[in-house]
Amino acid sequence: MLSREQIDFYNENGYLMVENAVTPEQLKALQETTYRLIDASRPVTETDDVYDLDDGHSPDNPRLTRIKLPHKQDPLYWDVLKNSAITEVLTDLLGPDTLIQTSKLNTKAPGGGQAVEWHQDWAFYPHTNDSVLAFGLMLEDVDESNGPLKVIPGSHKGPVLAHTNADGVFCGAVDPSDPDFHLDKAVTLTGKAGSMTVHHARTLHGSAPNTSDRNRLILFYECNAADAWPILGGGSYIHSLGQRKFYADLQDRIITGGLTMTPRMEALPIRVPLPPAPESGSIFKTQKSGGARSAFAA
Repeated sequence: MLSREQIDFYNENGYLMVENAVTPEQLKALQETTYRLIDASRPVTETDDVYDLDDGHSPDNPRLTRIKLPHKQDPLYWDVLKNSAITEVLTDLLGPDTLIQTSKLNTKAPGGGQAVEWHQDWAFYPHTNDSVLAFGLMLEDVDESNGPLKVIPGSHKGPVLAHTNADGVFCGAVDPSDPDFHLDKAVTLTGKAGSMTVHHARTLHGSAPNTSDRNRLILFYECNAADAWPILGGGSYIHSLGQRKFYADLQDRIITGGLTMTPRMEALPIRVPLPPAPESGSIFKTQKSGGARSAFAA
């Protein structure tokens, strides 16, 4: 699927844009399923296990920040991950044995849908090696006005920045005044529906509020090589499962190939996301309750 030049670009810059990551038929099905799920949120009055509600959500005006774990809400999202060009990109970058870590469908409502402050995914869930990435499949066209993903090229090769507030509590975002945060180097990733962003787990990224009159629908799959094992203390449900349930859960998360019981260890910069923010059910709650400083405030 990917050319040598594309793989080299990803390795050098920590991100990539891939066009036509799904077929027109898959894209249409994803759009229809997503809008059906958004419509089903109308009677929901509080954030729950499926929906993160945005300010102003109501039966007449459904406003969401996120649909949680879409691959568990409808089998279509899981089928697309396992049977599309996305699958080929995954194995080109991570090898034949891969797992899903989590998924989320960030809906970013029009007219001010929430920003995602600048962060590195690696700060939330460090692993034994950094063969970890995230795909962002655009379900509708994304332009400058509706809060596109922004990345800082090459930041995946640098330090893991502090994601803590003034009291040392994990807030899920970097301090805009950090001297290692080079906002002037940011690149904006826009594209047509069906295009896909790829970013390395250590790449600094964020997205501004949605100022347009359209939803910004991006389906994120966060994946890792099978030999990248999570480190205790990271923000994941798996640490509460116990040994037997963890092993069963691993088998449920296989995308391609199989499991390995031999984690690959690499000497990498790591910070553990502790102590946790007061609320940590999503990055939105972590950043808000942790008092993250905004780089988008201006």
